[in-house]
Amino acid sequence: MQQKLSNQSSVHSRGFYFFLSAQFLSALADNALLFAAIALLANMQAPEWHQPLLLQFFVISYIFLAPFVGAIADAFPKSNVMFFSNAIKLIGSLAMLAGVPPLYSYGIVGIGAASYSPAKYGILTELLPSKELVAANGWVEGLTVAAIILGAIVGGIFANFSPQIAIIIISFLYLAAAICNRYIPFVPIDHKLNTKNPIYLLKDFFISLKKLWADPLGQLSLVVTTLFWGAGATLRLVVIAWAAFALSFGLDKATMLTAMVALGVAIGSVIAAKYIKMKDAVNILIIGFFMGVLVCAMIFLSSWQSAAFNLLLIGIFSGILIVPMNALLQYRGHKLIGAGHSIAVQNFSENLGILILSGAYTFMVKHSLPINGIVFIFGLFVALTMIIALIYYEDAGN
Repeated sequence: MQQKLSNQSSVHSRGFYFFLSAQFLSALADNALLFAAIALLANMQAPEWHQPLLLQFFVISYIFLAPFVGAIADAFPKSNVMFFSNAIKLIGSLAMLAGVPPLYSYGIVGIGAASYSPAKYGILTELLPSKELVAANGWVEGLTVAAIILGAIVGGIFANFSPQIAIIIISFLYLAAAICNRYIPFVPIDHKLNTKNPIYLLKDFFISLKKLWADPLGQLSLVVTTLFWGAGATLRLVVIAWAAFALSFGLDKATMLTAMVALGVAIGSVIAAKYIKMKDAVNILIIGFFMGVLVCAMIFLSSWQSAAFNLLLIGIFSGILIVPMNALLQYRGHKLIGAGHSIAVQNFSENLGILILSGAYTFMVKHSLPINGIVFIFGLFVALTMIIALIYYEDAGN
């Protein structure tokens, strides 16, 4: 019996490394494909406002599928869910290569990403003992940040040379991720669906959504994380446009600037994990104000060195802010509605934030607002929102 348990533990440990490999490759491909799609739109001489529209086509699936994907991830082997999710991403990538408009192709990839997310978050508890979960999450987050940085750089360089070659390479990354998924061991399903009725799942989701938004601390954490992810995703596109205007950078160099934000988030996350407690989450909202001020300050920068340093600071402040807010959201979500429902609500809210903020950016680009004006409006919005949140939610933290 002891030998059997030892062998089973060994199999699950190997499964964790295959999971890490699949997660890194899939996240790397997701981030690289965005910049390949941007380059492809530029080559097609599509209107500039089509570039931020890519994000909206990608995240719309997260919003509409939120009530269902969590239940699906719990009802089927998560390794299978991840495999088929990466297969959908591969189909979207190949569709883009075959000439399907990038907006629609990237939308297909978004369907795969939306179904991949809950399985990714839930599989660790099935593969590893509880004492190893903190370290495992550290590996996952670290590799995800690395994938964001490398995806931006690799995607920008190859897309600047040839978007088609970039998409071919990205397609192989999705294929490799799917192959790694097949080596993750099956584990028994312990959350079978009570009903397959989509109306029931929809009602259940909106009950959870209402509960978390009605809780003062849950509402605070949702507001901040929604703003963070909406602003962070849109900022990548804003930086590319700003770098082209202010620094005369092509896509390859501009993507390296966006990678500075991701590097800063990683540094800020380490600082937050070491020095900031969850109970201090409300008190650090002031950091979000300074983050907005730094975004506004970009209009005065004229060298890549100052821009890189400024974006690194924005990332560091973001990481310091988001880690305790994520912890607060996980705590309140688990207590009020359960972990699975909490992830579904969080995905819905955060991607709704991306949809709204990227939509606002698309509107401004379409109506030819100067990029410096867009940058200032964007930064001012973040700063003011954080100040309002600090005043409004101060009592909730006490």
